[in-house]
Amino acid sequence: MNTGCRRRSRLASPNKMPRVVHKLLRGVRRLARPGLTLLYPTRCACCDVELPETHATLPLCRRCQTDLGPDTWTGCPRCGVPGEEVVSEEGCKQCRKTPLEMGMTVPLGVYEDHLRAVVLRMKRPNGDSLSASVGKLFARRRHAELQGLGADFLVPVPMFWSRRLRRGTNSSEIIAQSVAVHLRIPVRGRMLVRCRNTLPQNNLTPRQRISNVRGAFRIRPSRHLAGARVLLVDDILTTGATCSEAARTLRRAGAAMVAAVVVARTTRTTSR
Repeated sequence: MNTGCRRRSRLASPNKMPRVVHKLLRGVRRLARPGLTLLYPTRCACCDVELPETHATLPLCRRCQTDLGPDTWTGCPRCGVPGEEVVSEEGCKQCRKTPLEMGMTVPLGVYEDHLRAVVLRMKRPNGDSLSASVGKLFARRRHAELQGLGADFLVPVPMFWSRRLRRGTNSSEIIAQSVAVHLRIPVRGRMLVRCRNTLPQNNLTPRQRISNVRGAFRIRPSRHLAGARVLLVDDILTTGATCSEAARTLRRAGAAMVAAVVVARTTRTTSR
């Protein structure tokens, strides 16, 4: 019996090694950080200007932070369209004409100028670090609104597998991860599936967009949403057709609430 205990002890001891190594590496990184900062100073993920060390956790300069989105968003709470007009909880005139399945939309900024250029860069294979930085800014700027929704998890709007393979990245996934870390809730990246390769939405009319994405999503088997409160993450919202169809799929599977979290919201006159 004693031999067996000693054998189990010897077999168990290697499991402690990763923790020791982890602490050692963490200490080395802490000591090496000042030297690495001198050699490789933090730079703005948008404009590449050199940043002070205090910006290491959010590598965006003050100017880019201001240009990407306002501190406070003013617009329709349902579809997120920007504007100063007073709207009800049911939405503005625009989104009441087109029924939307999401109960609320939280944007970072308007899809124009600097933010438009950034969103397009985020779609490229080398745009992952930019997407992560924008996601961090989003989480900080809209913390109160997002926290107040009491969400259980985030779901990024998925791409069809062939388009995802061709593009090499999905900025919605990376944004969702950044927001999730800030809110301390999980991301369910494999819950929602794009089961049909739809046409690009940018050249379609609002009615065609709704038709184009109808039935384009499904929920993976064994994924449970009963009573769940979900944040649906996407990069751009124009007419809301894609987010609305994804939200409809989530709600039909049992989600109690779906709110759209989008980096950029177009204006009424923007067709993208």
